[in-house]
Amino acid sequence: MKIISLHKNYSSLIAKASKGERRAQHQLFEMFSPKMLGVCRQYLKNNDLAEEVMLSGFLKMFTHLKDFKNEGSFEGWIRRIMVNESISQLRKDKKLQFISETEIENTAEHSTYIETELETAEIQKMIDSLPDGYKTVFVLYAVEGYKHGEIAELLQISENTSKTQLFKARKMLQNMVKQQNNISYGTL
Repeated sequence: MKIISLHKNYSSLIAKASKGERRAQHQLFEMFSPKMLGVCRQYLKNNDLAEEVMLSGFLKMFTHLKDFKNEGSFEGWIRRIMVNESISQLRKDKKLQFISETEIENTAEHSTYIETELETAEIQKMIDSLPDGYKTVFVLYAVEGYKHGEIAELLQISENTSKTQLFKARKMLQNMVKQQNNISYGTL
């Protein structure tokens, strides 16, 4: 019986790939491309564009692979590249627009939790329908786990703008979920 290890040692694969060994590069691509396409897709509505950005991200990753110091998660390092590439694409397409507001309502006081039975695909469609600025901040905060200070630095906006965009994104999503629930339960 052959035992397959569940956790591969990426160190040797990374070392080979950084030396230009195509087989190792291909293995890394095969391992991480499905997840990284998902990361790009969270920011970009168009599947073809998300795939193009992912490929660009992998090219950047392979170009800078020698810079990875085996400190922290390799997957996290790749993920950060994909996030940055996705944001760069949004900037290039001039889709990132933020409404700057000096005051933000306390989101903790106004948060409403709505029970729903929506499918993942429906939720993704709702997120995709958000304006790009709202969507980008929402995904960075709620999905990727970035703090408002990090988001502000990454997107070159103020922390208050980040908080405002998140608040408005949540509000829009809550309204969409309420509307969908009303349709589903026949109350509209």
